[in-house]
Amino acid sequence: MTQSSGLPATEHQSQVRKAATASVVGTAIEWYDFFLYGTAAATVFADVFFPKSTPYAGTLSAFATYAVGFVARPVGAAIFGHWGDRIGRKATLIITLVMMGVSSALIGVLPGTNSIGVIAPVLLVVLRILQGIAVGGEWSGSVLLSMEWGNQRRRGLMASWPQIGVPIGLILGTGAMSLFAAAAGPAFKDWGWRVPFLLSLVLVAVGLWVRLRVLETPIFAQLLEKRQVAKLPVVEVLKRHPKEVILSALLRVSEQMPFYLYTTFVITYITAEQIGMSKTFAFAAVTCAAAVELVAIPYFGHLSDRVGRRRVYALGAIVLAVIAFPYYALLNTANATVILLTVMIVQLQHSMEYGPQASLIAESFPTGLRYGGAGLGYQLASIIAGGPAPLIATWLLHDYGWQAISIFMIIGAVIGLAATLALPNRSKIDISDDRAYGVSHA
Repeated sequence: MTQSSGLPATEHQSQVRKAATASVVGTAIEWYDFFLYGTAAATVFADVFFPKSTPYAGTLSAFATYAVGFVARPVGAAIFGHWGDRIGRKATLIITLVMMGVSSALIGVLPGTNSIGVIAPVLLVVLRILQGIAVGGEWSGSVLLSMEWGNQRRRGLMASWPQIGVPIGLILGTGAMSLFAAAAGPAFKDWGWRVPFLLSLVLVAVGLWVRLRVLETPIFAQLLEKRQVAKLPVVEVLKRHPKEVILSALLRVSEQMPFYLYTTFVITYITAEQIGMSKTFAFAAVTCAAAVELVAIPYFGHLSDRVGRRRVYALGAIVLAVIAFPYYALLNTANATVILLTVMIVQLQHSMEYGPQASLIAESFPTGLRYGGAGLGYQLASIIAGGPAPLIATWLLHDYGWQAISIFMIIGAVIGLAATLALPNRSKIDISDDRAYGVSHA
């Protein structure tokens, strides 16, 4: 099932490497920008954009603007899914990268509420929406660029490469915030947090250089050549594959919801008065946790090629239910070593699902509808899982205690497990043959 590109073998392999590299680099830059926002929301946005609120209300408001970006992600998936399935993966990915970089840089120069009044948080929300739209269009394109160029017997591994862009982006984002928090000291809330946002323009320039060197994927190029591109691919995928779209969103509940508890809410949790860790420690712990996933994500993607996508993914959902209560109990020890190890180890649960997830979702849709179908399924979860997670966790902790958050995680595990088992297993099919999806172009 190795897809032919019509290129000499050496050039084909060169394009496979370029595609994987472009997917990782571009996705890392997109997520660097996205995670910067989450880190800033957990640490400084309450003071900068909601200065008159109580600490609790300010945190809720900051996380509410954070959630807005997730609501925008399905919109981006629909917009760029249409064009990704119409004109190709490469061109669409260049647009999403530029949009994210410009939005993030503008956040870096946005004055606070004390300077320009209520327009400040309004503009913040607008820029967060643009970030969300960009990320919404980025993921499926990056996955398809790598997966459709790669050896089809190794789809799990090939599709997992763009996934490590998430921990790389997290390392870069929290690392940059850690660096400038330490360097700026008390001035971090005044100007220190802004510098990492402005640096995104430099990273975007690097990402564009890498992506412009990659050719369109051979699978989609053949579809263009045969003029078998759908006129309204997003509409078509919702008509013909609604089950796969819905199940793709639901299976992510056991992956995306805990991830934002592990990486964003945990910063607020362990720096609160009852635990009392410093922001620098919190940033460093999350950065170390992201490093674990650099190895774990491709490993579990590779494992899914050997034992099946659903089996690995379902095990990850079960592990989430098992660790839900021990996770917060260990954080509550207020012991720095215990907290650091806990924050790092729980990322293995996320990697068990995130490694095989890209191929699990993407191979559920035929080539001409894959960008939009995979993107919609993946990004719809942002509304029900990732976006609201820190906000809900903040409310649950304030009103009911940490045990309620653990129950919240277990509910997510059950939903994710059920959806995974209900999704058809297409780990071994030829994704270039639309007949495997019941599609005929005769």
